[in-house]
Amino acid sequence: MSKVTVVGAGAVGASCAEYIAMKNFASEVVLVDIKEGFAEGKAMDLAQTASLNGFDTKITGTTGDYSLTAGSQVAVITSGIPRKPGMTREELIGVNAGIVKGVVSSILKYSHEAIIIVVSNPMDTMAYLVHKVSGLPKNRVIGMGGALDSARFKYRLAEALACPASDVDGMVIAAHSDTGMLPLISKAAYRGVPVTEFLSEEKINYVVEETKVGGATLTKLLGTSAWYAPGAAVSTLVQSIVCDQKKLIPCSVLLEGEYGQKDICLGAPVIIGKDGVERILDLKLESAEAEKFASSAAAVREVNADLKNVL
Repeated sequence: MSKVTVVGAGAVGASCAEYIAMKNFASEVVLVDIKEGFAEGKAMDLAQTASLNGFDTKITGTTGDYSLTAGSQVAVITSGIPRKPGMTREELIGVNAGIVKGVVSSILKYSHEAIIIVVSNPMDTMAYLVHKVSGLPKNRVIGMGGALDSARFKYRLAEALACPASDVDGMVIAAHSDTGMLPLISKAAYRGVPVTEFLSEEKINYVVEETKVGGATLTKLLGTSAWYAPGAAVSTLVQSIVCDQKKLIPCSVLLEGEYGQKDICLGAPVIIGKDGVERILDLKLESAEAEKFASSAAAVREVNADLKNVL
């Protein structure tokens, strides 16, 4: 059993902690926030569901005391301001880069071997920032975006196919942004059969476009970022690490030649185990997909350039 830290006790962070606790694979979840008493309150509220939901995970909350996170196997960074309606993930960079940089330093001060999962937006750029400021090896920094985007892709596929989501397989790679993500229709399947056997080109285009604006759609409806699916996506990553499950999950990782890209964090299919990123799969993409991946990378590099004032 292992300790997991979640930094940021807002809706996303609290959902992460809740799903991790309810899956009952970690000995302790530590919630950290800068708002006085906020993480402590969320932790107490969640801990009071233990007998109702049948988990034994200890829940601890703290207002910025990172000493309580010491010895964490995994640390999740959700802190930062959320998107507001009409705001892009990229617009968040100025504020969130400074927050993430400080959080990384605090985590590593007490948990030298922690694997860091980045949720804060713009996520690919924030994952890249963590690499640069921490000096951690590439296996220990993971951007969550592809796991969430792939879940939204499968939701839309199941909707279009009128079938259970558990019968559908699909993944989203490239950037975690409304224009940069790349849902791989060529790899999507319904019980092993390509979805192109069931869906028209018009329906496929609808699925792809709705997937790409999945986050923006929810932000418009909710007035802020979503939290249930992001929390569940994080918990899946954390469980695959803590339980060494070797799951294949699309994540934003540091590329060193894969997909023709270097010195950039972008979404790719990854084997996730006890060491974090254990293998990056360099899939052979169709020509149109390869072009979109390259275009997505170019857009992320433009955002990364704005880190010059932080690094």
